[in-house]
Amino acid sequence: MVTGTASTQDDLRRLNRARLLRRLHEAGPARRSDLVAFTGLNRSTVGVLVSELADAGLVCEVAGMPGQVGRPSLRVEPIAESAVVVAIDVQVDSTVIALLGLGGREFWRRDLEHSRADYTPKVALKDIVSLTRQALRRAPAGAVLVGVGIGVPGVVDHADGLVRFAPNLGWSDVPLGDMVRSALASEFGSAPYVSVSNDADLGALAEHVRGVGVDSRNLIYLSGEVGIGGGIIMNDRPMVGAGGFGGEVGHMVVDPDGAQCRCGATGCWETRIGRDALVRNGGPGLAAEDVIAAAAAGDARAREAVDEAGRWLGIGLANLVNLFNPEVIVLGGHLRLMLPLVTGAVYREVHHALPAAREQVRVDVPALKGDSTLIGAAEAAFEGLLADPISVIADQASAS
Repeated sequence: MVTGTASTQDDLRRLNRARLLRRLHEAGPARRSDLVAFTGLNRSTVGVLVSELADAGLVCEVAGMPGQVGRPSLRVEPIAESAVVVAIDVQVDSTVIALLGLGGREFWRRDLEHSRADYTPKVALKDIVSLTRQALRRAPAGAVLVGVGIGVPGVVDHADGLVRFAPNLGWSDVPLGDMVRSALASEFGSAPYVSVSNDADLGALAEHVRGVGVDSRNLIYLSGEVGIGGGIIMNDRPMVGAGGFGGEVGHMVVDPDGAQCRCGATGCWETRIGRDALVRNGGPGLAAEDVIAAAAAGDARAREAVDEAGRWLGIGLANLVNLFNPEVIVLGGHLRLMLPLVTGAVYREVHHALPAAREQVRVDVPALKGDSTLIGAAEAAFEGLLADPISVIADQASAS
């Protein structure tokens, strides 16, 4: 989606180039005729724009599909090896990193477990730099690093990457964006575009662009981890609030007589449906996934814990349906594993939402499975390139 307006012919050209590259990056190869229909521009203008992107090494043109009837139309493809990003999903108990190319192709990934209690910002920064170094060793020859995207389970200031509050990591007022930019510049001589965002916001972005919500304009993504974050897309745009802190639905109070939350409040939604709650009720010493598997296998205690979490899940979802009128609510993390066991309970509670809104919503699991936040981090990292392809590729190539 292109934002802003063009005040000059150069601006208009830049916006149209960006729109074309975004279309190819998000939706894959397209015939020139499809790009003409998509943009509303004439064929010669599209040809010029495609040529400019090809000259920058970002796209290529190949013959039409085999078996095509009539004169073949050239197909324009993004070149995955031309530009890459490093995507990082900082979770409570592990960090996942991947190297992805233009168009979303994954070249390499690694999962690194860590101790929640010992994962300080300093340790996280060391891991991020080390893992970025490892990722770039796997980059295709000639690829330009255009961004680093990081997802964090906490309240993040989108403007500068300040992690205001990540209670399940024990972080408060951590300038992660500045720390990463400085460390990467020191390590590699220059720093690419760095984006730090809330994990659920990134999950919503990924599922909207590449997942189960591709055809939906209004979507809510719930990150099911120790905490419960919410990413909200309304009318095709992220809803982040005045300071970028919106969507913290896990701290919606649903049970005033319940347990104290790490945020300091009592009865937050995540105290009823988060990983810790599931483990506490279903089998201390187990992982949330183990409790869910035990419930599916017929273990009575685990089944009771999952059923209880499912009821509270439905209660919270009913509130979200009334507040935001989404078309789809996507359940990430352990919630996606739990849903098949509690679908009936969830929909019984959602039925208490206002009829007009509940009739339009469906509850689903991520098409990207457990990688929604990671893929969203990659999409955020590509944002600079997609907004101004020619300038960014030239600047980063000269800096490398």
